[in-house]
Amino acid sequence: MFASDNNSGVHPRIMDALIRANQGHALSYGDDEYTNRAKEIFKGIFGEDTEVFFVYNGTGANVLGISALVNSYNSVICPSTAHITVDECGAPENFCGVKLEVTDHSGGKIGIEHIKGKLHMLGFQHHSQPRAVSITQCTELGEVYTVEETRRICDFAHEHGLLVHMDGARLANAAASLGAGLCEMTRDAGVDVLSFGGTKNGMMFGEAVVFFNTSLCSDFKYVRKQGMQLHSKMRYIAAQFEELLKDDLWLENARNANEMARLLAQKASKIDGVNVDHEVQTNAVFAVLPPKVIEELQKKYFFFIWDEEKSEVRWVTSFDTTREDVESFVRELEAAVSTCNKTLE
Repeated sequence: MFASDNNSGVHPRIMDALIRANQGHALSYGDDEYTNRAKEIFKGIFGEDTEVFFVYNGTGANVLGISALVNSYNSVICPSTAHITVDECGAPENFCGVKLEVTDHSGGKIGIEHIKGKLHMLGFQHHSQPRAVSITQCTELGEVYTVEETRRICDFAHEHGLLVHMDGARLANAAASLGAGLCEMTRDAGVDVLSFGGTKNGMMFGEAVVFFNTSLCSDFKYVRKQGMQLHSKMRYIAAQFEELLKDDLWLENARNANEMARLLAQKASKIDGVNVDHEVQTNAVFAVLPPKVIEELQKKYFFFIWDEEKSEVRWVTSFDTTREDVESFVRELEAAVSTCNKTLE
C-alpha cells in the first residue's frame, strides 16, 4: 500500500479511456487519431512548437531524452540520488555511452555550486566533456525545485554551453506542491528536454519525452525505435494521456497523493520513536524508526528500507490513497511500536 506509487492501480477514468480506445482497428506506430489528439493537448500546455514522443516507461524516457543531448564523449551532471544513476541499472551509460558525473545535493536538489565544481573538465581532452545537467522534479527525497531554482540552474547551464534534462516522473506532484503551471516550471524556466511521467499518477503505463528545444529532436524518431520504445499500438498510451490531462485529472490525482503523505507524516510523527526526517513536500514520507519496529510493521505492509544505516524507511502515497488507508497504517505502526517496547521491558 505505501511502498510506491508504482504499486497503485489505474484510475477508473483512465481505464475507461483504454476501453474506449479498444474499439476496432487504428493505425499503428502513432499515426492514429488518439496520438494526434494527445499531442495537441501537450502542445496546448507547453507551446505549439513543442515536440512530444510517447514511450513505454520512465527509464526509456530518461535514457532516450538524455541521448538526444549528448555524444559518447560527454558527461551528464546529476545528484548522487538521481534515478538515472541509482535505479536504472547503468542504462544511461550503456545506451548513451556517457559518464554520469554525480554531485552532492540537498534533499536531492543540486544548485549552481554543484554544477560549477564539474566544469573544470571543459576543454581538457583527457576528461569526459560535461554537456548536460539532469535534475529530478520532484526529487527522489520528495523535495521540489522552486521555479526560480530551476531557472537559475538552466540559465547557468546555458551560459556554459550545457543543456538541461528534467526527470519529471512525479512532475505532477511537484506542480501540485508548488501551485505552479506545468509550462511555468519546465519550458518557461529553461528546461530543454522533459521526461513527463504518467505511470506514477494513475496511468497503466506510458511516459512522454517532451522537447522544448526542438533543434535536438530532428532524428529522435529513429532513436526511439532503436531504443526499443516505439509502441506499435500507441493509441493505448495516447488515450491515457488524453484523459489524464483532461479537466486537470493529473492535478487532482497529485493533490490527493500529496495530501495523504502530509497526513501520514503528521500522524506518524506523533508516535514516540518515529522521526519524520525530511520535510514532506510531495507524496513521499521518510522516517527513521527502530529496526525491530520496521520488522514488525513489514509483517503486514511492504515498504522499502531507504537507508539501512540510519534505519530510515520510505512510505509513498498514491492517487487512490484514502484517509482510511492512512489511519489503518498508523494504527499498525502504533501497534508495532507498542509490541517492540513490551519486548524491551
